[in-house]
Amino acid sequence: MLFVGCSENSISATTKRNLRSFEKRKQAGETQLDMNKPKTIGFFSSQLNGEVILRNDKKGEGNQAPLTVHELMLETATKYPDLIALGIKKVNEWETITYIEYYELCRKAAKSLLKLDLERFHGVGILGCNSIEWLVANIASIFAGGISVGIFPQNSPQNCRFIADNSEANIFMVEDDWQLQKILKVQNHLPHLKAIVQLKGKLRKKLPHLYSWEEFLKLGVTISDEMLDRIIDSQKPNQCCMVVYTAGTTGPPKAVMISHDNITWTSAAVLQSLPYTYAPENQEILVSYLPLCLITVQIFEIWIPITIGASIFFAEPDAIKVEGSLINTLREVRPTTFFGIPEVWEEIQQKLKLDQMSATSFKKNMIVWAKKVGLKTNLNREHDAHSPFNFRVAKKLIYERVRRNLGLDRCLQFLSSGAGLSKETQEFFLSYDITLLQIYGMTECTGPHSVSIEKEFKLLSCGKAIPGSNSLLRQKDEDGMGEFFIWGRHISMGYLNNEYKTKKVFDPKGWLHTGDMGILDNEGFIHITGRIEEIIITNEGERIFPVPIEDMLKNNIPIICHAMIVGNQAKFLSVLLTLKCEVNEDTGEPRSILTKEVINFCRRNNSKATKVTDITNNQDPVIDDIIQRGIDEINEQTDYDSHKILKWKVLEKDFSITGGELGPTSKMRRSHITRMYQTTIASFYI
Repeated sequence: MLFVGCSENSISATTKRNLRSFEKRKQAGETQLDMNKPKTIGFFSSQLNGEVILRNDKKGEGNQAPLTVHELMLETATKYPDLIALGIKKVNEWETITYIEYYELCRKAAKSLLKLDLERFHGVGILGCNSIEWLVANIASIFAGGISVGIFPQNSPQNCRFIADNSEANIFMVEDDWQLQKILKVQNHLPHLKAIVQLKGKLRKKLPHLYSWEEFLKLGVTISDEMLDRIIDSQKPNQCCMVVYTAGTTGPPKAVMISHDNITWTSAAVLQSLPYTYAPENQEILVSYLPLCLITVQIFEIWIPITIGASIFFAEPDAIKVEGSLINTLREVRPTTFFGIPEVWEEIQQKLKLDQMSATSFKKNMIVWAKKVGLKTNLNREHDAHSPFNFRVAKKLIYERVRRNLGLDRCLQFLSSGAGLSKETQEFFLSYDITLLQIYGMTECTGPHSVSIEKEFKLLSCGKAIPGSNSLLRQKDEDGMGEFFIWGRHISMGYLNNEYKTKKVFDPKGWLHTGDMGILDNEGFIHITGRIEEIIITNEGERIFPVPIEDMLKNNIPIICHAMIVGNQAKFLSVLLTLKCEVNEDTGEPRSILTKEVINFCRRNNSKATKVTDITNNQDPVIDDIIQRGIDEINEQTDYDSHKILKWKVLEKDFSITGGELGPTSKMRRSHITRMYQTTIASFYI
């Protein structure tokens, strides 16, 4: 069993007192927001100490009483004190802590932050991989009146310096010595920095104002509960508690200010749409493995779990690397909901393809048959509610076995967030009776704005807006496509220290201008086509969205890893292609050796290529012909020359985060790639 019975004896006197105070306010209909009426304010702010108007929906769905992060955590910790909250594997055993231990540990860490002189509305940078310490540092920063600032583990010292300076960070929490060295390189340029805490491992060298995690937790013993509670009680739902830095795929990272209410309301709103199970009878079991500095990941791996009393188990740091340990963790934990991004689903898809290729002839035929049955049944299910007999047979023989092998046999929902989930990938999983439920959103709306559910599922749709929020399209064309504007209590406070950008993206009536183009159909389903800055304008003034074409290229030509369409203000389109190749596990750098899958593909098509350099510069006529045929299939779908891909080039190196072509979330940085390969692109149009 992953949880035990609740016991009030495990709750400290201070926690009980805080709970009584919170319940008294709830019964009186009073919130932290009411206790100190704000001055005249608007929907947005660009200052860390600013306050904003909450967008209450007149219909009532967005009208829930606002909560602070502490109130949310306190309520769950006292409701489910002895349920397992967090688990992490050490050696060969899982070590766990309960919800009351989780809450008390956050308070203990918050006192230590106050001892280190964390100032109100000043940043606490958290640099490292997912762990119990990461979550505690995150929540403790908020309890102590600071601003939680998650940072991508791959960030350079210069990026860390920018974030620390921008958020006026007083404290840095670093995972290990490798991350510590980044901060030590730039600490002389950080005027607000007061201390650094290393979350894991022994300190290699004792330095002033540097503490191990164990040393840090002992610092706060002289800070009273009353002092911490005064700071907690001063916090209001409409104030900032977190700054999230965007991935910067279309420009410099932007610092998005997230309020207490953004977090607590968004978590509750998503739960109104998705069929999560609730503790204690049916406790959700989840795996945390995606970077927690992403707000969407935090909503699904920190805040929704706290809201419903779920158990979170942490994967190993190498979980999402090629051939990483994620599947092993899933098999051990067997989560009840799985949250992924397109890159993760593609990795799982690749694994299933390789398993099929290595199967015996009989089993391979069984898989092919089952996949055809699965896809046909799932695509037709809105017309036929009853599963045919052959589908039920295939489920017993293939689908259930695949889920067990992936560790997803207890999963009730499979969620996917982020751009780039192709139709081919969605249909692949449908053929295994796994429905990938797409989520649409952005950092500026605290992660999710719309979610898909299995009862109302549309292929290539991102579902419907969460309850209490609104969507509308502006500047629609004749096909009904326009830019999405969205509204609700999930809309963030604004951009830190950037009033100009805040006023440009967030309008005075409270709407967020997303920059995403798409269609809102008659049933309320959201269909995203692409971002405005990605649109290619031909020399005839026609608009072309590159992503669907790029997805088709990767589908038609299995050896392609990345495809980037170019051709702005040109007579025709061209494309830069990269091949699937092995990756250096330590650095993330792509190697020149092709993956086993690509080499096998080459052998089946009479090509001897084993390296990228065997194919570049048109050295392999067989592969050149395969690429051209894949492109020709796409060109046949249009009668306009300006919409056809007439030139292409295979690049000598795949795109990567370390190379700068991909952002931290593996999205292509198109403007950066265009600058890198401007000579190549220019040669297409000579």
